[in-house]
Amino acid sequence: MDEEDFHDYVRTRRPALLRTAHQLTGHASDAEDLLQSALAKTYPAWRDIQDRDGYIRRAMVNINISQWRRRKLEEYPSDELPEICIPAEPVCESHERLELALAGLPERMRAAIQLRYYEDLTEAEVARRLGISVGTVKSTVSRAMAKLRDCLQHQR
Repeated sequence: MDEEDFHDYVRTRRPALLRTAHQLTGHASDAEDLLQSALAKTYPAWRDIQDRDGYIRRAMVNINISQWRRRKLEEYPSDELPEICIPAEPVCESHERLELALAGLPERMRAAIQLRYYEDLTEAEVARRLGISVGTVKSTVSRAMAKLRDCLQHQR
């Protein structure tokens, strides 16, 4: 097993993978744990994995689903309410507005924005992933950003 290859990959791709994990979990500390679990799970088969980003993302999704199901089974209804109510974590208003604006974009624009800015891929990498030209990526991202700006200004 090429341990140095694994470490190089983690060093370069960690920020993008961590953003994906954060989108799955919604919390920074949970995202760290999720990414760590996915990397630990993929390490033994590292040299056999062809699409490493895709494989690790799929592992994160599977682990997150398993954890969600496990938590769901551990929660039972009760006739008594706890004495202390913990307030829900406040949701950042601007983050919520951005999520709504992104949801309003057409699928290709959303995918281009996701890959380019959340996954931190180059325009050429986005083009390969989406099966389109680099010029189409540039124009799609530009139009998507203009729509997002417009939508966010009108939400105020």
